[in-house]
Amino acid sequence: MQLDNKKKRAIALFSGGLDSILACRVIQAQNIDVQAVRFVTPFFHYDLLQRPGYVEHIRKKYDISVILKDISDSYLPMLRNPVHGYGKHFNPCIDCKILMVREAKKMMEQFGASFIISGEVVGQRPMSQRKDTMRIIERDSESEGILFRPLCAGAAVKPGKVVLENIVDCEKLPNFSGRGRNGQIRLAAELGIKDFPNPGGGCMLADPALGKRIRDVFAVSPEVTIADISFLLLGRQFLLPHGSWLAVGRNQLENSRIEAQYVSGDYLLRMKDRPGPLALLRFLTHADDLALAAGLVARFAKKIKNQPAAGLVRVKGKGGITELMAEPCLVDVSGWQR
Repeated sequence: MQLDNKKKRAIALFSGGLDSILACRVIQAQNIDVQAVRFVTPFFHYDLLQRPGYVEHIRKKYDISVILKDISDSYLPMLRNPVHGYGKHFNPCIDCKILMVREAKKMMEQFGASFIISGEVVGQRPMSQRKDTMRIIERDSESEGILFRPLCAGAAVKPGKVVLENIVDCEKLPNFSGRGRNGQIRLAAELGIKDFPNPGGGCMLADPALGKRIRDVFAVSPEVTIADISFLLLGRQFLLPHGSWLAVGRNQLENSRIEAQYVSGDYLLRMKDRPGPLALLRFLTHADDLALAAGLVARFAKKIKNQPAAGLVRVKGKGGITELMAEPCLVDVSGWQR
């Protein structure tokens, strides 16, 4: 096959997993530059934005140039009403991939890229990597002809630009399919890749407990922010009867982290005269929920004579700092826990 001799470049959707690493490397092996982009949101890999050296680590370890891009502003509205629905939990896998491809497409001109690649393998994931959904992703992201999946090149719906214009030699590419990973592991060994992450989605929206918690907060709040998602990951979590959300610290470290989440409109609660948790109340719409929150702080505070006891709870909120005398809330709270 006679390839186009002019140097080409691809934008790669990079998850950090073995498949995306291999996709970059097999395209690089055909004298094509690859600019990888790892998209992050509060639901996956957001911590990388605060991890110094990540980009250099990937370059040294895998010989891949990667950038990080936060797509939260686009992701949060999509999550509320994904066109193609949710998976088993609160995971909008098809719409998630469509959004990422659209974002990558916007970057093509900036990096002088001719096409987009991803490490998808047909049949590997039940929702977003079926042949029919892969076609939908191409169509709805308006990337037909420029989205290429080099690990399963033979599964392409129809010949794309990279094939028709002789940009890549498909005969030199693997043609993986299904959930097995032996082929990928063998290819990694051939390429000298000895250390790579274990397979795993890493998206909290697909986690049964966290997915439900996030779905519930979307149900009670017309707007959900990045700060709200960070708040949901801390301490004991309660959805109170009138729709308020409460996080209660379980130790000093969590107390500090919860306190750092305070924003205007929140309420911070803690015992005045004895050790206990710090709690943060958000989305308050009814005074009864504030009283319940104070009761829960008293319940989890240091016991007196081995029993939960009443006490003064200091509340920092819209009116400054006030105090409430709170009886410990001793009812069954399992229905509130999230």
